[in-house]
Amino acid sequence: MTFELKKGSLRATARTRGGELISFQDGEGLEYIWQGDPAFWSGQNPILFPIVGSLKDGRVEINGGTYEMGRHGFARGMEFAPVEQEEDFVTLELRESEDTLARYPFPFSLKVTHRLLEDGFSTSFTVTNTGTAPMPFCIGAHTAIRCPLRGGERFEDYELLFEEPEHAGSHLLNSEGIILHDGRRPMLDEDVKLPLDYHTFDEMDTIIFSMLRSGKVSLVHRDTGRGVELDFRQFPMVAFWTKPGAPYLCLEPWQGCAAWDNESGKFEDKPFCTVLEPGKEKSLTYAFSIV
Repeated sequence: MTFELKKGSLRATARTRGGELISFQDGEGLEYIWQGDPAFWSGQNPILFPIVGSLKDGRVEINGGTYEMGRHGFARGMEFAPVEQEEDFVTLELRESEDTLARYPFPFSLKVTHRLLEDGFSTSFTVTNTGTAPMPFCIGAHTAIRCPLRGGERFEDYELLFEEPEHAGSHLLNSEGIILHDGRRPMLDEDVKLPLDYHTFDEMDTIIFSMLRSGKVSLVHRDTGRGVELDFRQFPMVAFWTKPGAPYLCLEPWQGCAAWDNESGKFEDKPFCTVLEPGKEKSLTYAFSIV
């Protein structure tokens, strides 16, 4: 099931499968979200829950038991239920099922609200522990923005512009998608600009930053300054991913991340993991705006 949203000249589409926003267009009809192509990646804007990234050997320890989950968890492949809709927003919800309980032994509610703004859209996650035991979780977004956005442009014409000068290196992943604890690749040396090229992603798969000064980053054409800005200030991590040659860049705010090679294997020990007490909830919002 899909839902059409509109606000002024802006248009968007959300769907219950995966709870995703799968289209966002400006007043000129320009599409900003990657429409998926199996030749590169058929995804568009998956929700990462209840884990972000990969687990060591695909397993995690929860309350003394061992559970298996694939990369980025299960929400992206599940059917959400519509909860509320008006002209400019829709709220979709995922609840536990026999399938989820076999992989993640907690009753929960995950509500996702996609809302059009004056110049963009926001996505809000609200996670509620509906059970009787403390519930650890991670959550993130994986929004693929078309890059280049316009004809005659190249991926290499774009750059990332951070809100503040950053001295930061990217966390590094091994071949199994596990974060290495003993080193980072230098990326920013008191800079606000990070030029884009496919060679970087051929070498390191994903650029992953944690605890930046900035709460916003823009993906813009370096000559025209046109593109999008991501507000990720409520998230402690932000990542960037594409496949070499693919015409998109994923801008990903994360609360949590892949397993570290030296972590305990217990879910609650995962970096930036949130633990909700029974009956409690946590909400996080990110937003994209046109620049």
